[in-house]
Amino acid sequence: MTQESTLRVGIVGAGWIAEKAAVTLSGMDRCEAYAIASRTEDKAQAFARKWNMPKAYGSYDALLADPQVDLVYVATPHSHHYDVTRRALLAGKPCLVEKAFMANHREAKEILDLARQRRVFVAEAIWTRYQPAVGMVRQLIAEGHIGQPTLITATLGYSMGRKERIFRPDLCGGALLDLGVYALNFVRMFTDADIVTCDGHCVKTDTGMDLTNAITIVLSDGLLASVQSSAACVGDNTGVIAGPGGNIIIDNINNPQTITLNGPDRQYVRTLRVPQQITGYEYQFEACRQALADGLLEPREMPHRETLYIMQLMDQLRQQWDVRYPMD
Repeated sequence: MTQESTLRVGIVGAGWIAEKAAVTLSGMDRCEAYAIASRTEDKAQAFARKWNMPKAYGSYDALLADPQVDLVYVATPHSHHYDVTRRALLAGKPCLVEKAFMANHREAKEILDLARQRRVFVAEAIWTRYQPAVGMVRQLIAEGHIGQPTLITATLGYSMGRKERIFRPDLCGGALLDLGVYALNFVRMFTDADIVTCDGHCVKTDTGMDLTNAITIVLSDGLLASVQSSAACVGDNTGVIAGPGGNIIIDNINNPQTITLNGPDRQYVRTLRVPQQITGYEYQFEACRQALADGLLEPREMPHRETLYIMQLMDQLRQQWDVRYPMD
């Protein structure tokens, strides 16, 4: 792939995340929604017609065998990421895998080891890592506007009712892998200090999955982070990075639109707005296109070591809470 090439994306799974990917790709210049694979031919054909996609496949393996597919976007539930991604890598297909990357750290390590052995690109689609807001916030911190950050808080909550992917252990249910992963990444995006302790509490569903959780992290540089996620309420979804000289408020840690800088005594300084976007997913697709053009095996924005680090943290938290999946 060259710098000028169009990235032809094959989407595996035809759910709502796949729809969002199709919306995004249809608005991009150098990335194309080329193919869709579903478990049934009828569903794949309907999806392809809706989004004007050239190819539709009634099996995942048929899409993986298409030589025109440049990148496989794995949009299945967490529980099904491992098998599809493994088959794609064995077929030599670069992959962008929806968050959470895998069900657990063991699966993540096996997949990343395989990708390295086969020298095939793979990335985690944790969209917040790729968005321009990350660089904007990092620059404010680097310029010393708030001093050395000492406290990070973040909440992400959605009222999801009894969605199967939240309540079923075999689908890797719970708020942590679906929402808490964003809160943990929010902390890691703005500090790379070692984590000294990571402790949490949760309220469980009647099926044993974490429905609402609270996590406290102490880092080696003296920073403390307190983050929460819930699939049972409408959260404010804000994130705050605070230091002795002021704070930075991010309006939505799941898809930032405004970044507000306050000085001492919370005195307002200014508000930064992120660039206009299609959906916010476009940045991860463009990052993959750029990485493939540069011959990389992982994206710059979300290196493999960070994917493994977050998966390990989530394993540790689930162990504390006794939240278990069949594949553990």
